[in-house]
Amino acid sequence: MNKAPIASIKTKVFNEFGCERIDDYYWLNNREDAEVIDYLEKENSYTKEFMKNTESLQSKIYNEIIGRIKQDDETVPYDLKGYKYYHRFEKGGEYPVYCRTKLKVNALEEILLDGNKMAKGFSFFHIGSWEISENNNLLAYSLDTVSRRKYNIKFKNLEKGEHLNDEIKNTSGNMCWANDNKTLFYTVRDKSLRPYKIFKHEIGNGVDKDELVYHEKDSAFNCFIYKTKSDRFIVIGSGSTTSDEYRILDANNPGGEFKIFNPRKRGLEYSIYHQGERFLIRTNLDAKNFKVMETPDDKTNIENWKEVISHDNNILVEDIDEFQDYYVVSQRENGLPKFKIVDVKNSTSKYIDFQEIDYYAISAENPEFHSDKYRFIYTSLKTPRSVFNYNLKTHKRNLLKIEEIVGDYNPDDYVTERVYATALDGVKVPVSLVYKKDLQKETSNPLLLYGYGSYGITVDSTFRSHRLSLLDRGFIFAIAHIRGGEEMGRKWYEDGKLLKKKNTFFDFIDVGEFLINENYTVKDKLFAFGGSAGGLLMGAVINMRPDLFKGVISAVPFVDVVTTMLDESIPLTTGEYDEWGNPNNEEYYNYMLSYSPYDNVESKDYPAMLVTTGIHDSQVQYWEPAKWVAKLRKLKTDNNPLLLRTNMEYGHGGASGRFEIHKETAMEYAFLLLLLKEV
Repeated sequence: MNKAPIASIKTKVFNEFGCERIDDYYWLNNREDAEVIDYLEKENSYTKEFMKNTESLQSKIYNEIIGRIKQDDETVPYDLKGYKYYHRFEKGGEYPVYCRTKLKVNALEEILLDGNKMAKGFSFFHIGSWEISENNNLLAYSLDTVSRRKYNIKFKNLEKGEHLNDEIKNTSGNMCWANDNKTLFYTVRDKSLRPYKIFKHEIGNGVDKDELVYHEKDSAFNCFIYKTKSDRFIVIGSGSTTSDEYRILDANNPGGEFKIFNPRKRGLEYSIYHQGERFLIRTNLDAKNFKVMETPDDKTNIENWKEVISHDNNILVEDIDEFQDYYVVSQRENGLPKFKIVDVKNSTSKYIDFQEIDYYAISAENPEFHSDKYRFIYTSLKTPRSVFNYNLKTHKRNLLKIEEIVGDYNPDDYVTERVYATALDGVKVPVSLVYKKDLQKETSNPLLLYGYGSYGITVDSTFRSHRLSLLDRGFIFAIAHIRGGEEMGRKWYEDGKLLKKKNTFFDFIDVGEFLINENYTVKDKLFAFGGSAGGLLMGAVINMRPDLFKGVISAVPFVDVVTTMLDESIPLTTGEYDEWGNPNNEEYYNYMLSYSPYDNVESKDYPAMLVTTGIHDSQVQYWEPAKWVAKLRKLKTDNNPLLLRTNMEYGHGGASGRFEIHKETAMEYAFLLLLLKEV
């Protein structure tokens, strides 16, 4: 086998607060440099050669995974303004075909967008979002063919089946129609890819004539736009990590002036939902776990807000689905989702019950404001995605569809558990597990531990059919619900960010130790996986406890924390000071420097590692993992494999096709099995 590539050393010295930081690989920060591309290609060649003996296994696993996917599948239709909308997949097709039919007997299918035909000639293809005009005739949709999350908006006349000449470039993909059937509001990005301006476009006019209606000048805020489900208001939202602000406009008057709902105030978070003559408000006003308030739609300032569902220290309010006569509050208690149904007319409420000890449930498509049916999705680590309608009048639920897993899959052949590991400071950290029922727990089973722990994002127990290729080979799969997420309420998030960020890493380590002590696995069969901010988790953990894991997969990892957060030109930097801290402040600088994976690589043994990235990544720039791997190669003292794979066509989310994306999954699984010497 060829030797691993060695990156050239071109030392750059940083000086901050009297601290000298040496970066030997800063030069990799240039995707236009031929030397950079050559280095990445050499790393790819080295990875391909190292994994050569697993190619037949990768092919086998890939065929297993796609063999479980129903090729000619179709979503459950939802009703909206006289039509049923759905998308379907054709046999062998990588992309969805978006369709609708009129709500009448024997109505013919109308194809809105055929992703398979549209994707021809593109290595990456993604339809971001689409919106139908009030008269059901005009379709606006956003398209990314680079994987940089910069979308072009295009238009189609559905009555004629023809595309219009109008095209808007460099948008975030976020948009909505006014009620006049000719005005579209949309959001554009700045150089750092932050959504910062909102324009309005009138069909038939040149884009150069589009009017700027809002400019978000604070770099800590992103802006977005939508129309309320009631169709009464166009809403501009501006949000940062700790504050929100909204502006509203009568959707029948797109030429009018937006009115501030309530001015932004640091620490005040809120979201708004229009119902009848009022707005419902989800807010953290004197409510760490959020509560529900209301205000007349013509008196929206905070002094008019009145409480309708009070704060509960044990229940996190996550979202609201509003209907004409009801609303549904998505909550989380003890880490598990629940739905509170509120009948507006008689002021009664009822919960939807779920039976499994570990599960996930989420609101599905509910676009019809006048409906008395609430659609939700239920799943668990062993239960495929199940779509239900819940009758808000009768409280009866109706199962509409269970995701079909091709083959002989039986959920009763698997076991799920929810256990609790004790963290360093005594906190109980939830852990979700799934494994084959016939697996003997105390026989040194391989275990893959997943974690994320940032942005208040909850990692839920959802079914993924591709995991069966590990479970059926004797693996246990586990999720560590560590602090930094919001599984156990708002405090859970706040205790894993800023100057408490290390709790995230300590929790993950403690979960790993717990799983070994409880005989789920042993050290030389414990593996870890995390991506993006979860890749930061992987990097920090292996610096702290490199002996704990046999192998680690780190996908698109955010590992060069200090340098990135000091560079305001990079996407997702200034807007995230309230997540990680502002390194221009010495206290935050020192704390971030103390855990930044790239800055803390040392001369010592590390576990085997597979690191993946994408050249067009818009969220974590490819050079972070590239630099990290280069530094690890230089300093690590072991002979364990260290592989870097850069996808030269894709970005943060990987491949766009529903089958193509699993080639990387198959490679990751083959890497784990290779480390177990099962190849």
